[in-house]
Amino acid sequence: MSNSISQLFSQVLKQGALLIAAIALIGGAIGWFVASTAGLLSALIGAGMALVFVSMTAISVWLGGRLSLGGFFGVVMGGWIIKLLGFIIFVAVLKSATFIVGPILFGCVVASVLGSLALDAIAVMRSRIPTVSSN
Repeated sequence: MSNSISQLFSQVLKQGALLIAAIALIGGAIGWFVASTAGLLSALIGAGMALVFVSMTAISVWLGGRLSLGGFFGVVMGGWIIKLLGFIIFVAVLKSATFIVGPILFGCVVASVLGSLALDAIAVMRSRIPTVSSN
């Protein structure tokens, strides 16, 4: 795998982590003022969920890029299935938690995911990775 692709995924992971940290900070402050400790915990859990799932996406694509086309699709789809099942299980566990403030958790997850998608799109558009080789 070329060095520029590794740099791209490194950049995506770093920028995503910074974005989600900012959302955790802002969401945590809003959650604290709206619902005290429960709001703060909800914001932090929502941002943490987004960080795990966004990182899993970038890592699975990066790892899959080192394999053949079939291996790439296997790793990416396997990662997607694991994320889907993990999300369903995590939400089912959190559903019965009394300390969760749903709108704050939801807002932080949505803001993190949309922001991460925008960062990913910007990083890929600005990258100069050749799509055609001279071989």
